[in-house]
Amino acid sequence: MPPGSLHCELGLTDQEYERICTTLGREPTPTELAMFSVEWSEHCGYPRSRSYLRRLPRTGKYAATVEGDAGGIEIEPGLLVLFKVESHNHPSQVEPKEGAATGVGGIIRDIFTMGARPIACLNSLRFGDLDEPLARHLLNGVVDGIQHYGNCVGVPTVAGEVYFHPCYRGNCLVNVMCVGTVKRERMVRAVAAGVGNAVMLVGSATGRDGIGGCSVLASHEFGENDEKRPTVQIGDPFTEKCLIEATLEALRTGAVVGLKDMGAAGITCTTAEMSAAGEVGMDLDLLLVPRREEGMASWEVVMSESQERMLACVEAGREEEVAAIFHKWGLHAVVIGRVTADGVLRMREGERTVAACPAQELASPPLYELPTQEPAYLKEAWDFDPATLAEPGDYGHVLLELLGSPNIASKEWVYQQYDHMVQVNTVVPPGLGCTVLRIKGTQKGIAVTTDCNSRYCYLDPYQGARLAVAEAARNVACAGAEPAAITDGLNFGNPDKPDRFWQFARTVEGLVDACTALRLPVVSGNVSFYNETPTGAIYPTPVVGMVGVLPDVDRHASAAFGQAGDRLVLLGTNTDELGGSEYLAVIHGLEKGRPPALDLEAEGRLHALLVAAIGQGLVSSAQDCAEGGLAVAIAECAVLGGIGAQAELPRAGGPAATLFGEGQGRVVLSLPEAAVASLLRLAGEQGVPAAVIGQVGGDHLRLQAGPARVDVPLPQLVAAYRGAIPCRMQ
Repeated sequence: MPPGSLHCELGLTDQEYERICTTLGREPTPTELAMFSVEWSEHCGYPRSRSYLRRLPRTGKYAATVEGDAGGIEIEPGLLVLFKVESHNHPSQVEPKEGAATGVGGIIRDIFTMGARPIACLNSLRFGDLDEPLARHLLNGVVDGIQHYGNCVGVPTVAGEVYFHPCYRGNCLVNVMCVGTVKRERMVRAVAAGVGNAVMLVGSATGRDGIGGCSVLASHEFGENDEKRPTVQIGDPFTEKCLIEATLEALRTGAVVGLKDMGAAGITCTTAEMSAAGEVGMDLDLLLVPRREEGMASWEVVMSESQERMLACVEAGREEEVAAIFHKWGLHAVVIGRVTADGVLRMREGERTVAACPAQELASPPLYELPTQEPAYLKEAWDFDPATLAEPGDYGHVLLELLGSPNIASKEWVYQQYDHMVQVNTVVPPGLGCTVLRIKGTQKGIAVTTDCNSRYCYLDPYQGARLAVAEAARNVACAGAEPAAITDGLNFGNPDKPDRFWQFARTVEGLVDACTALRLPVVSGNVSFYNETPTGAIYPTPVVGMVGVLPDVDRHASAAFGQAGDRLVLLGTNTDELGGSEYLAVIHGLEKGRPPALDLEAEGRLHALLVAAIGQGLVSSAQDCAEGGLAVAIAECAVLGGIGAQAELPRAGGPAATLFGEGQGRVVLSLPEAAVASLLRLAGEQGVPAAVIGQVGGDHLRLQAGPARVDVPLPQLVAAYRGAIPCRMQ
């Protein structure tokens, strides 16, 4: 096939092909075209999103590090927590187990290639309606892949979220986050430097699995060229476990100048981006690359996304010292080239040159400013007034229906398959509120969460993004942690369609505003476009991964009610907010109205109050009000604690809005009666509304909302909440 037509097959436009020819001063070879196609793809180069991502704040209340494959914050002098979220959506829809497993492996490598010890993983998952066989198949396969890889590699999966909606039927979302710790002096960058230094490929051998996998799959809608879907990568967690230990040991020698994971685009990505970062070139012999398949062409070698491989830049003369460490762990470690001064990425097969590209140009895809257009559906959705709906006849039945909704119900079926205690850092495990981890060698802890209500984002991407940041921050504050920084996983439809790109642009604006107001740096992230099928796009889903810092890990809180006699206190104000709520969707089958209002200044005061009150030991439990509103929040605390409660809720519109409205900035606390006065004093000092609304105790949940009354035995709440997903999966 002539090169002029090959570029179309590889996803390059005619204009991009002309730019490549101008840069090279000639027609590119097939290998060069393959390299440009993957490096300039949306998944690797972000040509459509990069100009927006530059607007995200990079500084905040904690010193932030944003360079490299992951970013992080300094939680005490010289000690950093690094974290990042990545998507593996398209591969997981094709092959759910392997797609999810390799997503876990890839994000873990992003952490330890910077010198950090991975200590925890989180995941944020979206599937179609769980009553459909396809959704159950995908959920089962994805969870199996996550548990297999995470459990075998020895990194606990400690937190996350799972949502279900028909918009994800043909395009599930699998976003995986990893957290690690590192001393600043042991951090390493993804950079090549030092003319004559060795370029080493370490880890597994290279095969044909995953050629163009992430870079191609994630740059097209499903339904387009389905017959050309590449194979999904196959991961080996036992090899990765060895790779973690070998890498950290090799870094301690001081001989490794730079290091980068071979994820999407494999050898092309690592060599191009490390060379560009160091303003150098490389001269590589592809015949030296360890292979597990015969007869691989050069373009297959440079595009392969075989797992558990990394590229290292090693000081000249110390190659054997580094190789011996990887060999000890049963891994390949081969010098495949040298760093050069000319800035050219040159790839050979013996004496035959197959590619010679300026590294800076290869790693600098064109930037596109795409048109935007507000979606047509918004006006009708915003014109809807939830107050026009009739009140339900049985509010207790409504509460049970909401608790049994897969979006609210317990995700025990998922997280019980994960080992969340390996490494013994988990202080508050999944299912009891926001997960808390200890940081060994210090008194500090961190709280970690992922959050996003995609229905809010569908109804208003700007406000939905702000609400996602605020909810994540409230969650970590409810554990007693100060919200510190975020990583974002931005999942959208086809950006070449103006209404889809409008959703993306407005989402970024919302993230910028919320993170700036709360002084939260965005230290890392990922963009996944083309999450779309011929039947439509997914809802905008900007997953927010949050890390909060606890000065004293022993001073934390969970969501479970502790003991009979504790008082219930509502922080924040009840407001009439049913737009975009789970109540409207589950009970009335409607996804309309405007998402809840948000006061970011008030949110900041609420977070500070929670950190202070929990830090002083005043609080027995804390739970934020999210999907399902105040009634669901109290019910969840009762189920988790195995004890009932009684409360009279402050009126907010009609009884349904009072019970199930999703007004923001609200948290339900339980605390000993002796601590109430101190809490109310702190709340007054912070300017946070606080009211005693009830008491913990008994074996029923009894709620009064004006004339409406809820009285449900605890066993019924437990059955609805804990049985919803297992029943469907059976």
